[in-house]
Amino acid sequence: MLLLAFDTATPATSAAVHDGERVLAETAAVDGRRHGELLMPSIAGVLGRAGVTRRDLTAVVVGTGPGPYTGLRVGLVTARVLAAVLGIPAHGVCTLDAIARAAVAEAAGREFLVATDARRKEVYWARYSPGGQRTAGPAVGSPAGLDASVPAAGEGPRLYPESFGDAIGPRYPAASMLADFAAERLRAGQPLASAEPLYLRRPDAQVPGPPKRVSAA
Repeated sequence: MLLLAFDTATPATSAAVHDGERVLAETAAVDGRRHGELLMPSIAGVLGRAGVTRRDLTAVVVGTGPGPYTGLRVGLVTARVLAAVLGIPAHGVCTLDAIARAAVAEAAGREFLVATDARRKEVYWARYSPGGQRTAGPAVGSPAGLDASVPAAGEGPRLYPESFGDAIGPRYPAASMLADFAAERLRAGQPLASAEPLYLRRPDAQVPGPPKRVSAA
């Protein structure tokens, strides 16, 4: 097993190579406007540091969001193209699940939330058991309506501290956590989701409709 994992659903662009047992190389950069510029160099970098080529890969793993349309699309399109060219599967992992996996230790036996920035003064969120299993969500909404009695990971509690409990865990997802999640399920013979986006709402930009008919006065 040799997995290439990456995520572009938040301002972070992260990539990692995983051999099924451990992470061989990983990288991350935070710039919400440069996913398209950063992703392919990040992929080339982790492959090089791991001492492998694209042809050695057995699967691609991509974060499926939820996240803003433009950034999320960069990762998903790249995953599908790479998988098609190499003749290998492209698997999807919910980005919030990847953050949750890294937040379990700091949750210290408590239930917790993961919330990322959805813009428009909203967050993408999900709730997790103490062991990191998702129990509600993913969904999108105002942070003011969430449970402030439990800790929260992700960017949400940093942006809206008045609406959340203690901020824990990573602010952004790490591709290594996507790869760990996928490798664990593949070793156990369990299915993974496809590389389909979790947009949860329509993109801000819309294709214009047909021009309205103007009647004669």
